[in-house]
Amino acid sequence: MMTYPLIDPVAIQLGPLAVHWYGLMYLVGFVAAWALARFRANDYRWEKSQVEDLLFYGAIGVIIGGRIGYALFYDLPNVISNPITLFKVWQGGMSFHGGLLGVLIAIGFFGRKSGKSFFEISDFVAPLVPLGLFFGRIGNFINGELWGRVSDVPWAMVFPTGGPLARHPSQLYQAMLEGLLLFIILWWFSAKTRPRAAVSGLFLLGYGCFRFIAEFFRVPDPQYGYLAFDWFTMGQLLCVPMIIAGLIMMIWAYQRKT
Repeated sequence: MMTYPLIDPVAIQLGPLAVHWYGLMYLVGFVAAWALARFRANDYRWEKSQVEDLLFYGAIGVIIGGRIGYALFYDLPNVISNPITLFKVWQGGMSFHGGLLGVLIAIGFFGRKSGKSFFEISDFVAPLVPLGLFFGRIGNFINGELWGRVSDVPWAMVFPTGGPLARHPSQLYQAMLEGLLLFIILWWFSAKTRPRAAVSGLFLLGYGCFRFIAEFFRVPDPQYGYLAFDWFTMGQLLCVPMIIAGLIMMIWAYQRKT
């Protein structure tokens, strides 16, 4: 069993202003996405101003969509009883699936402004997303939240809020799968010319599969528990349409070969 590193969730305290690691990790994720987007801009013949506008819309979409998605999918009764919690981003509670919907809406707005097609934008954005997911999961780990199921593997940890039993550090599993590994796959895949929408389809397929696998090691959200068969979770349920959509998009993309 490994020792969970107790880390103060507040990274910087400036008088009454507290900068939390969770929020800081999202900031690092956005900076990483910005740097990668600037690097890709020349290959895709994008202007630097277009990159910055897209990331601005995307950041708003992630934050608003992620919080609203979390409220709708995982914490609706609490948010209804205490709406102010919707704005407490530093306490955790961001839904990837909600954030994805927010980004899709942001892509639609940016497409109307720039004259670019939806899939042209989404193919450009898709490889940038996993590093943001990586840093977000590291933020979950620092917060000591979203820990895994009880386990006796050598790297299991006792989390401060997870009781006395050692558990899978499932946040790190997700950081590696949905973050680092998915980034490597998408970056390699998009390095060569692919049919329009293929990169976006691979992102949906890859994330859906990796998240589905990671959910086997993660404790389900207590308000839902297991939905079926003592293992199927809300996170896995939300991944099913992503996997199906990703497969359909890749088949459609290679049939059209645009």
